[in-house]
Amino acid sequence: MADKGLETFSLRGKVAVVTGGAGILGGAMARGLAAAGASIAICDIRNAQEAAETLVSDGYDAAGFTGDVMDRSAFARTAEEILERWKKVDILLNTAGGNVREATTSAETSFFDLPLPAFEKTVALNLYGGAVIPSMVLGRQMVKNPTGGSIINVSSMNAFRPLTKIPAYSAAKAAVSNFTQWLAVHLAQEYRAQVRVNAIAPGFFLTTQNRYLLTDEKGGLTARGKAIIDHTPMGRFGVPEDLCGIVVWLASDASRFVTGTVIPVDGGFSAYAGV
Repeated sequence: MADKGLETFSLRGKVAVVTGGAGILGGAMARGLAAAGASIAICDIRNAQEAAETLVSDGYDAAGFTGDVMDRSAFARTAEEILERWKKVDILLNTAGGNVREATTSAETSFFDLPLPAFEKTVALNLYGGAVIPSMVLGRQMVKNPTGGSIINVSSMNAFRPLTKIPAYSAAKAAVSNFTQWLAVHLAQEYRAQVRVNAIAPGFFLTTQNRYLLTDEKGGLTARGKAIIDHTPMGRFGVPEDLCGIVVWLASDASRFVTGTVIPVDGGFSAYAGV
C-alpha cells in the first residue's frame, strides 16, 4: 500500500523542460525532477550542456539546449529541438529570472534615479522570460497531451510582501503570481483541464543575484541578512534542495487537483508577524 501511495509522485515517462536549468536553484530542481524519474531538458543561455552532463553522469536521461527565453522565436526553435528528441513535453519548470543590480536602490541611487532600462530589464526577465514566453511556446504543445501537464512558475516572497531596495523585482514577481493564476484558469476552461499551472514562492536562498545584499565581504550577515534570519522562524536561509519536494509534488499526479496556487517555501517567513 505504501508503494502504491508513493507511485503518485513518480515522474517516470514524463519529459520536463527546465528554463534557467543551469543556475543554482534551477539545477537543483532539475535534479529533483530527474530523481523522480523524469527526462530533463535543461534550457539556458549558457552552460546548458554542462549542466545536463552532470545529470547524465549520474545515470539520468537529460540533454542541454541553448535557449533564450527572452526571444520568443529563438525559444520556439529550442522547443522544436526538444520535441524532436522526446516528442512531447509534460512539465515546464520556469526558473529563469533574477534581480538586476542596477534596478536596486541604495545610498548612492534613489528610486527617482533608477535607470528605466534596468527596471524594464528586470520586469522582462522575470515576467516575460520567466513565465510568459515559455508558457506560450510550450503550453501550445502541452494542451495537446491527452493526460495534460504541469507548468510551474517561480514567484517570490516579494510577491507577498514587497521588500525594500528592489522595486522592479518585487513588481515583476507579483505579476508572475497573477499571471500564474490567470493562465491556470484560462488553460483549464479554454483548452484542457488537466494542464495545471502553479507557482512556488521561495523565501530567502543565497544566490549570485542576492548574495551582495545578504552577506558582507567576510561572509557574515549584513543588516538586511540578519533581519531576514530574525524574521524566519526556522532560523536559516533555504538551500536549493529545499525546493525539490514541492516541485516534484506539483509536477506529479499527487497534485492532480491543484491549479492556480502560489505556494511559499520560506521557512515560515510569510507566516511570522515579528512578535
